[in-house]
Amino acid sequence: MQVTVTAVGPDNRGLADPIVHYVTSVGANISEIQMYDHDSERIFAMYLRMDWPHEAHTLDRLRETMTEIGRQKGLSIRTWARPAKSRMPRVAICATYRAEPPLAILRAIRDKRLLATPAVMLGNRPNCQGVAEQFGVDWHNIGDDKGNPDNERMVALLDQYEVDYIVLARYMRVLPAATCWKLAGGRIINLHHGLLPSYPGPTPYKDAYQHRMLTYGATIHFIVPELDAGNQIIHQSTFTVPPGTSLEEIMQRGQSDHEPVCLVEGLRRVVDGEVALHFHRVARVG
Repeated sequence: MQVTVTAVGPDNRGLADPIVHYVTSVGANISEIQMYDHDSERIFAMYLRMDWPHEAHTLDRLRETMTEIGRQKGLSIRTWARPAKSRMPRVAICATYRAEPPLAILRAIRDKRLLATPAVMLGNRPNCQGVAEQFGVDWHNIGDDKGNPDNERMVALLDQYEVDYIVLARYMRVLPAATCWKLAGGRIINLHHGLLPSYPGPTPYKDAYQHRMLTYGATIHFIVPELDAGNQIIHQSTFTVPPGTSLEEIMQRGQSDHEPVCLVEGLRRVVDGEVALHFHRVARVG
């Protein structure tokens, strides 16, 4: 069983030692370990991926032990395992303005094209609340009156709803590094409304249009702390327009039709267990 452990907290000495000592003492094989120590911010973060021996201790025992280590060391620790085939992954959908991406996900789940459970919807604006209500999904607005999100509340809700994967479905806020570390290991999936790496940033349609491009697209990728999407791409798809097509027409086609379809396929690859994130690279599973 592949299990990940993430630990985030104020920087100090010896924070990783008890975690590594415990998992190795019960026979776990560490496949990947990354640590982040930012002196100026006094932040420590660690991500550990391992093969967990079923016969040693149960996953619940591992979680209890990690929670106790976190309490002793002042760390926020999370233990997560990719859902077994007998359980559908629990998905959180994060949105801001556009309803098409979350709507596409919920329709695909309803029609069993996506084998997942919509655990909760979060928004930093109230625009997509009606979509959640339409499908009977719990909704939480985590933004203030200017749309600034409460990131600590976001993480607390993801814990509360026991979420496996977080989908940023045109969620128009950048997640802080601490949030990304807490949910590291291929759990955060983002829809970028342009082709990466050629057109990053907030205006990929406009940027491609100014370069007189006739091909546009969308990218689904894992979010990785402190790294831009490169080897983290899960899925890309494109559409082509004839010369003379206006930017407004291109954006309408991309936002209303193309992006939602691309997002559903990218998410399907993850929840079906076809791909995972190993060493900051997307790898085929099995």
